[in-house]
Amino acid sequence: MNEATLNLERLPGEILTIHLAGKWQLGKDVPSVESVQTELTARPSAKGIVFHTDGLSSWDSSILTFLVDVMKLCAKEGIQIERDGLPAGVRQLIDLATAVPKKEDAQKSVVHESVLSRIGSDAIQFVKSTGELISFVGETSVALVRMVKGKARFLTSDLWLLIQETGVQAVPIVSLISFLVGLILAFVGILQLALFGAQIYVADLVSIAMVREMGAIMTGIIMAGRTGAAFAAQLGTMQVNEEIDALETLAIPPMEFLVLPRMLAMTLMMPPLVLYADIMGILGGSVVASLYGIHLTVYLNRVVAALNLYHLFIGLFMGFVFGILVSLSGCLRGMQCGRSASEVGNAATSAVVTGIVAIIIATAVITIICNIIGI
Repeated sequence: MNEATLNLERLPGEILTIHLAGKWQLGKDVPSVESVQTELTARPSAKGIVFHTDGLSSWDSSILTFLVDVMKLCAKEGIQIERDGLPAGVRQLIDLATAVPKKEDAQKSVVHESVLSRIGSDAIQFVKSTGELISFVGETSVALVRMVKGKARFLTSDLWLLIQETGVQAVPIVSLISFLVGLILAFVGILQLALFGAQIYVADLVSIAMVREMGAIMTGIIMAGRTGAAFAAQLGTMQVNEEIDALETLAIPPMEFLVLPRMLAMTLMMPPLVLYADIMGILGGSVVASLYGIHLTVYLNRVVAALNLYHLFIGLFMGFVFGILVSLSGCLRGMQCGRSASEVGNAATSAVVTGIVAIIIATAVITIICNIIGI
């Protein structure tokens, strides 16, 4: 017998016998469970099902599919199944298929927290994050002291490479953004100054704003989005690949080998980038000034008269502080990264947000202090 066959026989005691014969193989026409369902529907008094497989010549997973469907149907109708008549291999596979327990956390349950519960959770998380930040700053300070003593262990070649990445390679984007910011400041300012016939003072507006505040702020935000995120992604990937664990196993402090050179490179490169951003912003303002009939020489003379060393030092100091904040934010989020690919993206995003927020807060604090001391 080459074809798969299915015969149903009613025994005394309301027992249904299923005779399986022939070759039950995928790709061939095999009987479906519908015939069994039809028989059970026609005779709802059935109490059990037994199998006879004396005529079964060969089988594969097609017969397992059939039997599982029959078992589901019987479970729904409350009918007992006797599997002793099935081949031993079929019984073992059915036992394996039905022995897998349901995973408890396969379906996430939605938990609705109260407002007070959320506030408490956020407060606890804030305190925990603050403790981690203080600990990270302390470890970084220890690594910096060891570097001053000549005991820190990191590759000088890595430091030079990071200086190139955070400095020279950031020049194009800093040039574009700073030039456009100076252009925008000049446009906004000159339209208002023209009402009083004081267009020449647009040089004062652009130069003081760029050198004292905007040059450092825009450079810091650019570096937070560009380099701070890169630091977080690099260190986060190392966490996922367990490279940081390998360094600790080799007794190499990750704070010295990974964090310290990144922090040094960013801190050293931010003041030059801020100075370059100031120049590009002033040049952007000169373009607008020339469109309104102000000669470049007159514009530059007004810039020199408006600026002093206090403005320059405040801007450079801001750049120095922003370099520390951005590097700390990127490295902190990278070291806190989890062990999955999605956590790397979350770490990079968190590094950018943390860096920008830190820049704005630091700007407000420095500006208030400068106003208090009168510079």
